[in-house]
Amino acid sequence: MASTRINSLTTIYTSPRRYSSNHKSPNQIKLVSNSLSSKPNTTQLSSNLYTVSFKTIGTGKLSISRYPDFEYSPQGGSGSGTARCVDVDGGEKNRTPNSELSVSFDVDTLYIPSLTNQTTKFLGLPLPPFLKIDIAPEIFQGTIDQDSGKVELEFTAKFCFTAGGGIYRAPPLVVKTVLTTEESIGEKKRGRGERMDGEGKCRLVGVARVETVDDLFMNTFLSLPSECLADLQAVISVAGS
Repeated sequence: MASTRINSLTTIYTSPRRYSSNHKSPNQIKLVSNSLSSKPNTTQLSSNLYTVSFKTIGTGKLSISRYPDFEYSPQGGSGSGTARCVDVDGGEKNRTPNSELSVSFDVDTLYIPSLTNQTTKFLGLPLPPFLKIDIAPEIFQGTIDQDSGKVELEFTAKFCFTAGGGIYRAPPLVVKTVLTTEESIGEKKRGRGERMDGEGKCRLVGVARVETVDDLFMNTFLSLPSECLADLQAVISVAGS
């Protein structure tokens, strides 16, 4: 009989009816769980999303191969994108909110002025009016640290050289580099940037290797493959959503 009583108690303890009679129904439990888990996700999304704007200002320089630097003033360049906080501490709650941001610019809105006689000088003289180099960005993304002002942006673009109003068109030169506020060093060229100040002003530099193209004249004229250097001033603004 003792064995029978133990089995009976065990049955009563594990009975679904006894458990559900003292707790909320499964549907109620599921509803409460969903309402609790959805709130943190919504809060994190809204506080973690930022808008970013990019503007080119002042005068910088571009150089390629053995030639002296081109003086480049890309006034009016602009772009916009989005950014999210980089979880560098594995999700710890004590991470500062204004630290490193992962940024991605929309290349469809990104405009970088062409190299023309209005924006570019070579040896102190405007670029000849029959020469033009258009810049077509393909990738512009990276990180911005608002605390330190450090910026590193992966930049890929096609530089399209034309002469005589389009009579001559060279194959695009593909440039891939990281525009940084730190130091960029290549085999022959180097540049040093400047971190963002309180107004978002900074200097971005990047060294890239330019490979040969399917054009004997361009390869010879620029001594491709070779290195190029970009050095430009910009203002980067970050705003919360």
